[in-house]
Amino acid sequence: MSWEEPLVVEMVYLYEKENAKLHHTINYELVHLDPPAAVLRRGQSFHIALRFNREYVDEIDIVRLLFSFGPNPNVLRGTRGVNTITNRDSYLTDLEAWGVRLIGVSGVDLSAEVRSPVDSPVGMWQLNIETTIVGSKRSPNTYNYDKDIYLLFNPWLKEDLVYMEDEQLLDEYILNDVGKIWVGAWGSARGREWIFGQFDAYVLKACQLLLERSGIKANSRGDPIQMCRAISRIVNSNDDKGVVTGRWDGDYQDGTAPAAWTGSVPILEQFLETGESVKYGQCWVFAGVVTTVCRALGIPSRVVSNLVSAHDANASLSVDRYYSKDNEELEYDPNNLEGEDSIWNYHVWNDVWMARPDLPKGYGGWQAIDSTPQEPSEGVYQCGPASVEAIKQGVVGYNYDVTFMLASVNADLMRWIEDPDSEMGFRKIDCNKYHIGRMILTKAPWVYDPNGDRDREDITPLYKAKEGTELERLTLYRAVRSTELAKRFYSLPSPAKEDVEFDLVDIERVNIGQPFAVIVNIKNKSNEKRTIQAILSAGSVYYKGIKAHLVKRASGDFVLEPHASEQLRLTITVDDYLDKLVEYCNMKLYSIATVVETKQTWADEDDFQVLKPNIVVKIDGEPTIGKPSIISLRFKNPLQRVLTDCKFNYAGPGLTRNKTLAFRDVDPEEDVYVEHQLVPQKAGSQKIIATFTSKELVDVTGSAVIDVLDMDE
Repeated sequence: MSWEEPLVVEMVYLYEKENAKLHHTINYELVHLDPPAAVLRRGQSFHIALRFNREYVDEIDIVRLLFSFGPNPNVLRGTRGVNTITNRDSYLTDLEAWGVRLIGVSGVDLSAEVRSPVDSPVGMWQLNIETTIVGSKRSPNTYNYDKDIYLLFNPWLKEDLVYMEDEQLLDEYILNDVGKIWVGAWGSARGREWIFGQFDAYVLKACQLLLERSGIKANSRGDPIQMCRAISRIVNSNDDKGVVTGRWDGDYQDGTAPAAWTGSVPILEQFLETGESVKYGQCWVFAGVVTTVCRALGIPSRVVSNLVSAHDANASLSVDRYYSKDNEELEYDPNNLEGEDSIWNYHVWNDVWMARPDLPKGYGGWQAIDSTPQEPSEGVYQCGPASVEAIKQGVVGYNYDVTFMLASVNADLMRWIEDPDSEMGFRKIDCNKYHIGRMILTKAPWVYDPNGDRDREDITPLYKAKEGTELERLTLYRAVRSTELAKRFYSLPSPAKEDVEFDLVDIERVNIGQPFAVIVNIKNKSNEKRTIQAILSAGSVYYKGIKAHLVKRASGDFVLEPHASEQLRLTITVDDYLDKLVEYCNMKLYSIATVVETKQTWADEDDFQVLKPNIVVKIDGEPTIGKPSIISLRFKNPLQRVLTDCKFNYAGPGLTRNKTLAFRDVDPEEDVYVEHQLVPQKAGSQKIIATFTSKELVDVTGSAVIDVLDMDE
């Protein structure tokens, strides 16, 4: 064989498992498939070996590695890397260029160390190898490596923009594939179990498809700011072919009810296989999918739930309620006919972690992104990343969407009543500084409490100063000063303190099938009689705050003697409310009262959730890898009615893929019990999550932690 013939590459070894251990990617299923795929983190060196058809001769052979990304790879744009392997001393010092170092040659085998730039685009890379001879005019031999190479963000590396200094937190925010999402009204919110499943074989492939759909350019895919903005845009299908279609009206016949999902994997799998938006999701489903996508790509991420969340439709930094002179709430906003402000029982978005070189020092760290379409940002339904510190400080001029996020957690709730003497046509009757953003929750790192709440973390202080403190008011007013419409709303005086005190009693917990009452305590603090005109009502609402059905309403006038107290009470029976509940069983209590003598007007509202039973999840005996086990799911139908179109879903990474079990009709108050066989795949502590849905009752969930034995134990 002539030494003048260029080398022919016969084999390439990418040591997928060995490299994955060093790169914190050993959990990805793609690494363990046959053939395996390389899943690597950027900026970190990895090993590669080449086998040629003859011995490599350093003096004459030239071997080039060509890494390329996206449709038109270009060295200047960072989407192409070209490296020549040489025997000269070469150290991988330049973090922003591709580097290669020869480790050794043994006959026809050559081994090298390669490092990608720390700002490489994230996604699927291709590798080609060119071989030629020194001084040769012939075109080189080319070998195309036909397996995918995934390159991810690297939060373990100090120079990466997503670097997290406290490495232990990465066990939660990158590596934990099961979590919780807090859903429900203030007072009765609960942690709903969710399988993120970011290591599933489908997920990285689905990430490729959704990033292509998002329209983000190949050379922007190394920038976590632009990547997270694109993810917030493409997980919803509001104005593009996004991953999930949102629906909130309770009619899910042509898809899956949001409450039936156990996690993100079946959603991303369906999106990848059909190329169509998956039906249906709501804010917490969008947020679960965003966490899966971010953690899969290497961006630290968590799900954030804001209990009592404002949607400020006109950037006034206030949520405005308008009443007629007869104390009836208006169904529209007279100052914004385009859309009206609303208050969601709760709203769920995501925090992602990154440095912000585009902002002044101090605004890196957690950034809020929201993939539930509410308002366009730069003409598209996307939101964030908004620096959580900027939201807390009220600096609304910083990218992106800080004003909108600030209003979500800290707008004032203002109430206005018709008044022909006011230049606006309405006068302010009440300004509640405490109602919005009652509590902001996420799952605490490293803890998991199936069906309980010991794993919740209150992160309200990260988003705003303590309500009612001078600091909290100052930051809100700092934002108001920078927002034209807000200046007008906040400059109008609030009513002076008046002499009758009203208090709507909060309801914390009501189990389905129990009665409850709307109670208002009233105290006349003046030395004169006061005539009170009051309305009390209760209604069912969708969790977005949209009214569904009036359940009961009462109104009346009465006289309160000087310094006397009175309690108004409206009792709601099970028969009053059961037929009128919608989806998540959210109720709104609402009261408004006017003092005839002084024109003092007061109004308040409270949300709570009628609670449903949990599913009890059990596995018989001692579950062991590779051996069939029986799982049982059990709960009691709390309703005096038959449940139809019943389905159980359950799943658990390492235990079983998502399973759907159709179930017969369930009789009133019947104990529901189902068994199914599964074969555990992974040893150690595993989590399993179950949901039950029917036409009459949805959002019944449960979970369990199960210890799986190894065959050899």
